[in-house]
Amino acid sequence: MMEAEDRTPQSDEARMAFTPPAGVEVEGSESEITSEFALPRGLDPSPAPPAETEGSAFSTPNTYSARHAPAAFTPATGVPVVSLTKDVPWQDRMRTMLRMPVADRPAPEAGPKAEEGGPAVPRVLDLTLRIGELLLAGGEGAEDVEAAMFAVCRSYGLDRCEPNVTFTLLSISYQPSLVDDPVTASRTVRRRATDYTRLAAVYRLVDDLSDPETHISLEEAYGRLAEMRRNRHPYPTWVLTGASGLLAGAASVLVGGDVVVFFAAMLGAMLGDRLAWLCAGRGLPEFYQFTVAAMPPAAIGVALTVAHVDVKAAAVITGGLFALLPGRALVAGVQDGLTGFYITASARLLEVVYLFVGIVVGVLVVLYFGVYLGAKLNPDAAVTIADRPGWQIGASMLLSLTFAVLLQQERSTVLWVTLNGGVAWCVYGALHYRGGLSPVASTAVAAGLVGLFGQLLSRYRFASALPYTTAAIGPLLPGSSTYFGLLSIAQNDVDKGLVSLATAASLAMAIAIGVNLGSEISRLFLRIGSADKRRAAKRTRGF
Repeated sequence: MMEAEDRTPQSDEARMAFTPPAGVEVEGSESEITSEFALPRGLDPSPAPPAETEGSAFSTPNTYSARHAPAAFTPATGVPVVSLTKDVPWQDRMRTMLRMPVADRPAPEAGPKAEEGGPAVPRVLDLTLRIGELLLAGGEGAEDVEAAMFAVCRSYGLDRCEPNVTFTLLSISYQPSLVDDPVTASRTVRRRATDYTRLAAVYRLVDDLSDPETHISLEEAYGRLAEMRRNRHPYPTWVLTGASGLLAGAASVLVGGDVVVFFAAMLGAMLGDRLAWLCAGRGLPEFYQFTVAAMPPAAIGVALTVAHVDVKAAAVITGGLFALLPGRALVAGVQDGLTGFYITASARLLEVVYLFVGIVVGVLVVLYFGVYLGAKLNPDAAVTIADRPGWQIGASMLLSLTFAVLLQQERSTVLWVTLNGGVAWCVYGALHYRGGLSPVASTAVAAGLVGLFGQLLSRYRFASALPYTTAAIGPLLPGSSTYFGLLSIAQNDVDKGLVSLATAASLAMAIAIGVNLGSEISRLFLRIGSADKRRAAKRTRGF
């Protein structure tokens, strides 16, 4: 009777749901039971790494070795082999490498590595930043600055470098391998000065560093860089003032001026240049310098009109504006935008807008006073271009020559850029005045030839293309459209003035795009040496 009672099942209250069934042996007490993530009994785990190797997600994996790395995935089509020839300029070789992914870049030529007794990495990065600063301050495009910085690093054996250039900040990062800590340095561009002679000297230094047969130590490179900074400008101040006056006089001849107009525009531009130098010496920003420099040419044109002198006041004012239009900054800004440096391009174009607004303010102040005094300034009477191609070609070449002097170019490049400017005006005149093509299209074609010839000349001389292109676009700058737009606004005809200013902006964009397109076309004739041609950016389709 008692044995039957013992075999009777217990109630639910007497047994918990987690109680092991009868006949199942449980080893250990309840306190030894762990979570479901515990290793099952019988599994032999691999030996745990030492405690000191445990770290964050950025720690080096204990199974990874830079020398004995695991096999990587290779696509079915294979990895294209890129071989860069040494008989092309370093600009093209470095630009080709910058436009391809880091994993596809070929290894540099044999050279002194930093970890094998070569120069210290921080000093190489500092030299690279100083060279990039001089190039960016001289007006060079962001892509060309990055190519120069990349060339300097590779010449000293630092192949895993990533330069980054914005409008005022340069930075560069070097990582010896995937598992080493990177070294990063940066430098700020505080002051900008247009000196193409110094720019050419920097290019020669980078070319010598990139030449495998030329062995330049780090100290020698620092010495040459310091010598460039100490060198004075090739032209004195009085030559620059005279060049600005001749430039304005030549521009007035291009728009139909005579001898009196030539000297009037020359006098106004020289007075404006001296006033701008005075403001610069007092520490005024560049905006006010452009405002003050635009007033004397406009004042002389208005004064001649009030005095009833039979001259073309519009040609006088237009010639004075040619010396102030920021063509160099505009071309550099558009070039940065077309090559994918949108932040730098936006900053450069914003600088152009500010300088242009300064010119607008200076001219409008004088024109308002002229209208108040009763000056007969007619915005509907466009500048008449006389049929004198010989004088115009000579004036265009004089304009390019004086523009080159203002840019502090080397004397050996002045003749080439003068010829390039004359060719640009011949093409523009043949297309617009003889062929009846629109001014914007004619300007774009002429600017394209300027960029094409400038790039070919720079590759022939292993130098920058800016000295051969910037001054040559001077005859194409939209001076007359700018003046008539400002005159219409001063006479309360805002709609017509905005249309004329929009035409001036279209001409300026045509110049910048044409120069960049000509530069890109010139590279089609050059053998870059890549198995697959240099890659362009893929379309994002809005994403």
